[in-house]
Amino acid sequence: MRKLILTFLGIAGILACGSTARAQDVQQTVTEAAMAIASAEEKEEVRTKPNYWKQSVGVDLGFNHTGLWNWAAGGYNSVTFTSGIDAKADYSKDMMTWANRLQMNYGFLWAADKKDLLQKSTDRFYLESKWAYKTGAKSHFSYSASFNFRSQFSNGYSKYTQDENGKWTGVLKSGCLSPAYTDIALGIDWIPNNWLSINLAPFTGGFTIVTNPELRKSYGMLLRETGLDAEVGGNYRNARFQFGAQLKTDAKMVINDVFKYETQLVLFTDYLGRPFKEYRVNWDNKISWQLSKLLKLGLSTWLIYDPNVMIKNDKDIDRYPDGKQRVQFKEFTSLSFTYTFQPRRQK
Repeated sequence: MRKLILTFLGIAGILACGSTARAQDVQQTVTEAAMAIASAEEKEEVRTKPNYWKQSVGVDLGFNHTGLWNWAAGGYNSVTFTSGIDAKADYSKDMMTWANRLQMNYGFLWAADKKDLLQKSTDRFYLESKWAYKTGAKSHFSYSASFNFRSQFSNGYSKYTQDENGKWTGVLKSGCLSPAYTDIALGIDWIPNNWLSINLAPFTGGFTIVTNPELRKSYGMLLRETGLDAEVGGNYRNARFQFGAQLKTDAKMVINDVFKYETQLVLFTDYLGRPFKEYRVNWDNKISWQLSKLLKLGLSTWLIYDPNVMIKNDKDIDRYPDGKQRVQFKEFTSLSFTYTFQPRRQK
């Protein structure tokens, strides 16, 4: 349409100029301009769609080897392999946010003193998803709804023994979905700055799941019916429902994109048990030092206290034959190859 209008104006200018020499010059100039404009390609304005998503995937691979030859102090040759994935997908538009994070870790250890055995060194599956909507445009508070799921990939053993055939066997302590923890929480977020988030969810319901009958008693599962034999694992339920209040604190500090510290503390009390007298505690810490673009030194710790989990200890097995409530702690140090895949956001 623009080309047609410009061409028409050019022709009209030609007709209006008359037959004088001055008019002929003007006629030629207008004609050339009209033809140039008419032949020019129209440039359409390109509008980029806003991208409300921000995604990233971090991959860690670690490998350690210890070799000994005629070593007077003793020891065993060993190989350790670790792997980890930390994937994030966050949505943000106006006053609404939706944050998703998946953390997976797995590692194993081979030692010369147990040649036919691979021992698990780390095993973790943790999924978080939280939707939030601000109470006001400039408010630090948000209404929130979150979903969490924790478990592991494979069986975990301790106290390995060797039979007369040289086969190693251990005492089963955990397995896939044994246990698994899942909950849905409704509450409110307080985010005073970009490194601290505190969530209070007075309405939190979830299940502790133990699919392996051998482990149900030690993880606090209830008998299917009263009067059943408490020593038979199959007599216990495979899940236990809990409903209570949850307080979750997340903090993240970054120094020059080289040194990072993340911590998450989760406290839960069960309204159906002993509310505000017993708490389930999960405290995760992660420290990383980026030595180079592809090399990272990391330290991770996990602290768990669950009043429903009974843990046996050889030191007081006579006093507590079924185990007792204890604090669980795990530390893991790694030097690993790391790389983060992060698509660029369109501006």
